[in-house]
Amino acid sequence: MSISDNIAEVRSQIEAAARRAHRDPSTITLMAVSKTFPAEAIREAHAAGLRLFGENRVQEFAAKADAVRGLDGANFHFIGHLQSNKAALAAELFHAVDSIDSIKLAEKLNAAAEKSGKILPVLIEINVGGEEAKTGVALGSGEFGRILIEAERWKNLSLRGLMTVPPYADDPEGARPHFRQLRQIRDKIAARHLPAVSMNVLSMGMSHDFEVAIEEGSTCVRVGTAIFGERV
Repeated sequence: MSISDNIAEVRSQIEAAARRAHRDPSTITLMAVSKTFPAEAIREAHAAGLRLFGENRVQEFAAKADAVRGLDGANFHFIGHLQSNKAALAAELFHAVDSIDSIKLAEKLNAAAEKSGKILPVLIEINVGGEEAKTGVALGSGEFGRILIEAERWKNLSLRGLMTVPPYADDPEGARPHFRQLRQIRDKIAARHLPAVSMNVLSMGMSHDFEVAIEEGSTCVRVGTAIFGERV
């Protein structure tokens, strides 16, 4: 199947999952995770109607940025672990950073965005499974609460929600408790009406479990393999 065919199939699955959850499919954004794939694949996905793309390596995207910069309406989000020494380049290359995991990184991004005169949308990445091998803010660390409080100071960052990568399970149902937990955390934060904090975005769900994520409230699913095929 072509990338276009794959996108149509994924959209059909998104609509089915939304109907099961009594949700409007138009409230769910499909992000094509284009990491490791060439600019040609991004252009093909764009021609098929996709406008949101996710990358997780700054240098890799820098090498193909010029080839995709002119795509009408295309937005590129950084979704991987971002080292603070690459924050300035990331703020320059990407329309948003969906993986804030420390105050130090947020400070660096805010400074870089201020220097370039832009407001950079960001999400906080939460390590819902408490896995040592994964990045993201640990819920019991205190860093999460401090980020929410400090957000008011970062005038060039726009905190818009949460992101997570749950522990992998062969059965997508294994991710459901983690997705549900993140939604509940988001709802509690939203109810506090914190200054400078919006909780409109809940980025969760990938190729093998995005339907479960939608049923649990995801507003953005990050799909790579199901669109572009297996990575080599």
